[in-house]
Amino acid sequence: MWRDISKEISAATGKAFLAKAGRPVGGGCINSAYLVEDGTRRLFVKTNRASNLAMFEAEAEGLREIAATRTVRVPAPICTGVALDSAFLVLEFFDLHPRGEGRAEMLGRQLAEMHQVAGTQYGWHRNNTIGSTLQVNALADNWPEFWRDRRLGPQLALAASNGHNSARLRQAEHLMDRLDGFFAGYVPPPSLLHGDLWSGNHAYLHGGEPVIFDPAVYYGDRETDLAMTELFGGFPVAFYAAYREVLPLDPGYRVRKTLYKLYHVLNHLNLFGGGYSVQAERMIGELLGEAG
Repeated sequence: MWRDISKEISAATGKAFLAKAGRPVGGGCINSAYLVEDGTRRLFVKTNRASNLAMFEAEAEGLREIAATRTVRVPAPICTGVALDSAFLVLEFFDLHPRGEGRAEMLGRQLAEMHQVAGTQYGWHRNNTIGSTLQVNALADNWPEFWRDRRLGPQLALAASNGHNSARLRQAEHLMDRLDGFFAGYVPPPSLLHGDLWSGNHAYLHGGEPVIFDPAVYYGDRETDLAMTELFGGFPVAFYAAYREVLPLDPGYRVRKTLYKLYHVLNHLNLFGGGYSVQAERMIGELLGEAG
């Protein structure tokens, strides 16, 4: 496998690369991840089943789209392909440091700048994945419709097919019927989004420059990225303060952030099961209470 990947790296970079056997490194729970080097260069490689090549291709394209904004740093994608029975994505390698050593206020400002990059519609020109779950990005002109039909609806349908059929989860249908009420007087521009910006998808270079990675890119309400930062560990206070200095948040974010978090909690329920059902049920109850 490493010989085939080395050939693709060499072709993509125009410089011969002969990888030593990959050294496993932490890469999350969806993919296998490796550090590969040839004595002069180090690169980061993610692998998965060959059938998941499109997942890596979409991730690489999302990284390029973020990089083109010249706002927040992302690892540059080198190449994608299939070697033996594995799909792979090769990325620029960063020597990343603990989050406590980073400049969170810089990340807040840079994310706000990225969110000012606007599309013409909600969605993206191709589908991608959130974790390993298909994320449908078919373009739409109406944001509540997009969130209902492309985000919450598919996750709820998948949860039901996975056997998560509690009475509270079934009440989400009432929430879907009342979704427009959460957006009264609020029409967000289609901002470029990371799409999966939890605390584990950012870190810092030596000196504190922030890096974000593992995106699930599309264009939508910037509040969705902010809401995700509040899940699974959260971000430092300085991050939020700096973001708001550049882009203040609408008062309705206080309620809508739960609506946006629900999508990711449902996805975690579908991927991992367990206690995410209780968390999703609580969120649905809170939102129905707000909807009246």
